[in-house]
Order: sequence, then structure tokens, then C-alpha cells
Amino acid sequence: MKRLIVLLILFAGLSPDAFPQLTIEECQEKARNNYPLIKKYSLIEQSKDYNLSNAQKAYLPQLQASAKVTYQSSVVEIPIRIPGLDVPVLHKDQYMAVAEANQLLWDGGAIRSQKRIIEARSEVEKKQLEVELYAIEEQVNQLFFGILLFDAKLKQNQVLANELERSHVKVAGYLENGIANATDLDAVKVEQLNVKQAHIQLQATRASYVDMLALMIGETLDGVSFLRPAIALPDVSLLNNRPELQLFDAQNNLFDSQKNLIRSSYMPKLGLFVQGGFGRPALNMLSNVFEPFYIGGIRLNWNFGSLYTQKNDLRKIEVDKHLVNTQRELFLYNIRLAESRENKDIKRIRDLMKDDDEIIALRENIREAAEAKVSNGTMTVTDLLQEISREDVARHTRAAHEIELLMAIYRLRLVVNFKK
Repeated sequence: MKRLIVLLILFAGLSPDAFPQLTIEECQEKARNNYPLIKKYSLIEQSKDYNLSNAQKAYLPQLQASAKVTYQSSVVEIPIRIPGLDVPVLHKDQYMAVAEANQLLWDGGAIRSQKRIIEARSEVEKKQLEVELYAIEEQVNQLFFGILLFDAKLKQNQVLANELERSHVKVAGYLENGIANATDLDAVKVEQLNVKQAHIQLQATRASYVDMLALMIGETLDGVSFLRPAIALPDVSLLNNRPELQLFDAQNNLFDSQKNLIRSSYMPKLGLFVQGGFGRPALNMLSNVFEPFYIGGIRLNWNFGSLYTQKNDLRKIEVDKHLVNTQRELFLYNIRLAESRENKDIKRIRDLMKDDDEIIALRENIREAAEAKVSNGTMTVTDLLQEISREDVARHTRAAHEIELLMAIYRLRLVVNFKK
């Protein structure tokens, strides 16, 4: 007996904090980190590093080699014969092997523009990934608040079960005193069984929600309690946090980088080169023997062909920017509509909740009066059970409105991407 008392005291001393607890923000973060697509972040970064490294290698000396063997129908000959001077006749079969090294000195900003495009494109991919991951929060919210709603219903279900148990005791007493009959007691038992069945159904549905949330966050949630967030409206001035807006900005930055690359394409390219080889003939076209040779210098290349398409290329990019800006304006328009809709919904629910407490208080008074009438024999037990049921509906409605308000607030938080 003493051991039992000690255990009861220890259990009573445990606070809710002694059990695992989980907030909605923690669920969102865990679900994000557990989502398979999150691995794409590191892949995007690795791809960017490889592309930047490749672009940087354009400043390294560029080596190339070539070889050829030719046979020609005629060769260069000197048509004048000089006595005492033997001018050899070149062979018609000729051989040449050449290796050349080029070192870029200035490319008009092309490599720098390419590197900026690589970084800008990588940023676009990351922002697109952010947009995809953002949808996870809405799924987490639905599951989390669904669990909270079932918790509230289970709590109210227990309140109703306690009330029916109290009514069962009273009706049993009425039966002994001849005020009620066995049918009245059976009616109470039927309601108790209905409440028991509802409890089983609520528990099962809640468990399925918990299992789905556990899959999303990649953790077991056995014995975990879910903390109800505070009812607080977000600051709608933080609208620029939406990942879609950041994606539009990243796309415009990419277009600007592409413009710079187009402009650099018609700039001259300056570099050093050195060429060495072995052939017959070599640099001396009149020599008929295999000889090594080399040549070096500065080379200037200027391709004017890009000027033909430059204007159209720049105009096409401007069209693409205009399309992105139009999408941005449409997105902001839809956001404003969604924000207005959620604010109106929040106001509607709050107006309903103002009357919920008063309705519950009135239903409680009616139920207590009905109990007194039953004890006086002026009301049937069936009528009392109806009043108990109506009070239970009022309490369920109050609990549902509170969770509905939290859901509306968190929908608004999603609209503006509000983060604490």
C-alpha cells in the first residue's frame, strides 16, 4: 500500500514537460530536412563548383596538336636555271606535325560573364527548390492541426463520458426510488456505448494522422504530445520572404548575366601563342629534308558575326524579363487576395467564438435545470439526454472553432511566409 502511494505521488509530481513535446515549427523543420528533395541542395552546389572550375580553366594555357600527310600534284619550282646552282625539287609527298600552346590574355569579359551565369543559374535552381519545399509546410500544418483537433474532440469526449457516468448513477438512484424505469437506464447506457465507440473512432483516426506526420518527419511519435501554438497574427509586412519572390529576383539576375555575356561576345580576344613542329618542308619551303621549327607571337581575334544577332538576342532577354515580371505581378495579386481571404476568415471565426462561451454557459444551465426536473419527475430521462447532447455539441463547436482559428492564422503565415 505504501509503495502504491509513493508511485501515485511521483506520478502526480510529473509535469507535462517530463514527456516528449513537439511544436509545429519543429515538425516543419524536421519534415523539410527529411524530405528526399533536400539532397538536391548539395548536388546543385557541387554542379556549380564544377562548372566554375571549368570556366576558370580557360585562363590556363590551351594545348593542341595536329599532324597531316599530303600528296600534291605539283610543287613550287623555280623556273630559272642558274649555272653552278643546284636548286632541289620538292617532293610531292609532304609531312607536318605541329603542337601549339595558346595563353589567353584578355577575352573582353567573356569568362567573367560565364562564371556569373553559372552562379546565377545555380541560385535559380536553389530558389526553385525552395518553392517546392515550401509546399511541405502546408501538409505539416494540416496533419498537425488535425491531431490537435482530435485531441480536443477526445478531451470533450471524455467530458461527455464523465457526464453520462454521473447521469447513470443518478438515473440508477431514480430507478430505486421509482422516479425512473429500466428503459431510462438503458437509454443512458446506449449513450455511453455511443461515446465509447466515438472514442475508439477518434483514437484510430488520430493515430493515422500521427503515423502520416511521423513518416513526413522521419521519426517515431509514440508518446509525443503536440503543443498548441499561441493565437497570434503574423506581421504581413514580411511578404518579401516568400521563396517565389526570391525566385523571380534570381531569374532577373540570370537574365542580366546573360546580357553581359552577349555584350562580351563581340569584344576582341587577345592572347599569346607558340607553335612548334617537325615536317618536310618546315618553315623553309625550299628545303627538301625533315626539320624542326617553331614560331611564337601575339594573336588578336575579333569576330564580328555576333553583331548580326546581338540586338535580337538582347530583345529576347528583355521579353523573358517582362514575362517574369508579369508572373511576379500576378503572384503578388494572388497573394493579396489570399491575405484578404484569410484575414476575413480569421475575423469570422473570432466572431463565432465570441458567442461560443455564452452558448456553452446557457446550455450548461439548461442541462442543470433538466437534471432538476428529472429528479422532480417533471421531465423524462430522454429529454435530459438530449440536453446533455446539445451541451456536448456546443463544447465540440467551441473546440473546433479554436483549432479552425489556429489553422486560418497559420494559413496566413504561409501566405506571407512569416517566421519567428
